[in-house]
Amino acid sequence: MGTGMWLYVQLVLIPYQKTQASIGQSPRGNLSDLYPRWLGTRELLLHQRDPYGADITREIQIGYYGRPLNATRPHDPKDQQGFAYPIYVVLMLAPTITLPFSTVNAAFFWLLAGFTAAAVPLWLRTLGWRCSKTGLLIWIVLAVSCFPAIQALKLRQLMLLVAVLLAGSMTAVVRGRLVLAGVLLALATIKPQLVFLLMAWLCIWVLGNWPERRRLLWSFGVTITILVCAGEFLLPGWMREFGLAIEDYYRYTGGATSLLDVLLSPGLGRATAVALVAIVLVFAWKNRRVRQETPAFQWLLCFTLTTTLLVIPRFAPYNQLLLLPAVMMAVRARHPLWAKGRFSRFFYAITALSISWPFFAAAGLVIALAWLPGPTVQKAWGLPFYPSFAIPITLYALLLIASKVVTDQDSMRTGSDEAVFSG
Repeated sequence: MGTGMWLYVQLVLIPYQKTQASIGQSPRGNLSDLYPRWLGTRELLLHQRDPYGADITREIQIGYYGRPLNATRPHDPKDQQGFAYPIYVVLMLAPTITLPFSTVNAAFFWLLAGFTAAAVPLWLRTLGWRCSKTGLLIWIVLAVSCFPAIQALKLRQLMLLVAVLLAGSMTAVVRGRLVLAGVLLALATIKPQLVFLLMAWLCIWVLGNWPERRRLLWSFGVTITILVCAGEFLLPGWMREFGLAIEDYYRYTGGATSLLDVLLSPGLGRATAVALVAIVLVFAWKNRRVRQETPAFQWLLCFTLTTTLLVIPRFAPYNQLLLLPAVMMAVRARHPLWAKGRFSRFFYAITALSISWPFFAAAGLVIALAWLPGPTVQKAWGLPFYPSFAIPITLYALLLIASKVVTDQDSMRTGSDEAVFSG
């Protein structure tokens, strides 16, 4: 399945994209999401130039797309590829600025692939699942070869760094190493939209046992303060420029459109997003006293990450890697969920189908290349993506159903109603 997905991307998807770009005369340069961050870092640290400036954005476009974008060309991309990251991301990329970008780009592919593989055992430890070595290998292979991971690796997306930082932070929480957890969580804020809801939940959880858990909040606060101050030293007033860069990003990409906005409507989508965030906060408050090694804590972690994928703006497939712990929890609880009733079996079946369909569809298209010409197969390039929107939604529904299973597990473990979910 993993080989089929990689071959699909190389032999079907990329050739199709190149063909469409040629027809529409759309530019194609290095297409590396690392390049805007790397160039901005190099220009700031070596030449003291503002990475948020329009001149840097133009230079980024020349490398990323091969030429500056032209608003009068209808097929030119809308994404201007500005430096839309917190300035302290340069601290992580600083060691690379003296190297050629081709070297950095190639090295980051393997570095990010290693991060993706390393996140798997970290999530398993967070969930308290001791699987066999064969099981661990299967999880790693499927994680590295699912389309979200391949897309992120091809783009050199720093989301893969954020994912392993979050996995490490949650593992540290479960093991009681709260200072380390706070530091890793703060570093993950280079993509604040992916961690804001997780931070809100953990703040509430810390309040549930302040004397023992306050180290998490203090270490997070100190680390963020250091990062912000270091950024201010490097580029005074960077927070204002970062805010303007985010506004520009949403403007030229057509607005802050979440998955809910696409499936419903912008107004109804935002209202639903607010409701989903409120549900997480209610669950978090009612279960703020649960210990980090309990199924209730693990369930809340998965539920929070899944909700994040539903409400964040600019839905992108590679962000679905944050659903990995939720998928692990669903696989681990497959027997009680299947035995729970028809409603549970229905959602479990469509969730399993949604997750497995891209692998089988990609393999089918690759096999079809043996009998059909490439352009004919490329017409069906979108076949593996049909359930992309469904995966976060079906997982969300399945986690709501699983809350009762988690309740039963915690009740048997603690003999009390301390960790019982309400609602």
